[in-house]
Amino acid sequence: MEAFTTLTTKMMPLPNNDVDTDQIIPAEYLKVIDKDGLVDGLFSRWRYKEDGSVNPDFALNKEEHQGATVIVAGDNFGCGSSREHAPWALMGYGFRAVISTSFADIFRNNALKNGLLPVAVDEDTQKQLLSIIEEDPTSEIKIDLASQTVTLPDGRQVTFPIDGFSKTCLLEGIDQLGYLLKQKETIEAYEAAHAK
Repeated sequence: MEAFTTLTTKMMPLPNNDVDTDQIIPAEYLKVIDKDGLVDGLFSRWRYKEDGSVNPDFALNKEEHQGATVIVAGDNFGCGSSREHAPWALMGYGFRAVISTSFADIFRNNALKNGLLPVAVDEDTQKQLLSIIEEDPTSEIKIDLASQTVTLPDGRQVTFPIDGFSKTCLLEGIDQLGYLLKQKETIEAYEAAHAK
């Protein structure tokens, strides 16, 4: 897993509320045998028209949003069924974080376990970010995980919550198993001290 320390990037807007995991990655794409195949399915019902052609009106297809590694989303992002494929597809496309006012618990947990940072902000900040993107799609923000801050283009900083364990794993670029393996000596010492 790639470590997440700081990220300076432009943003892609997705102001829709209640974007569920089936909209992020439809079920028909869950049968792929590796994560690379998931990128084709990312937001496919919005990215493509019924005839299979590219939908030029969807943000992911717009030139000005190419290279964005953060999505600024509507409320309740990632609701619906538990689908680890959702963060895999987002990360496979190049996204490192999603900013929203709220996340479905299951999505947030799956995202954190896989290296995608869910950043919860207040509604005013969310609206300001969406407005910034509309005014100037090249505007950049900076996310600093160590200080748990998002720095807006005007220099204003907002903080976001994250639990200590997830923060440590993201900063070090390790998953839960990697964290346990790093604690091997401590675990073995504990077991030896408490052996009967």
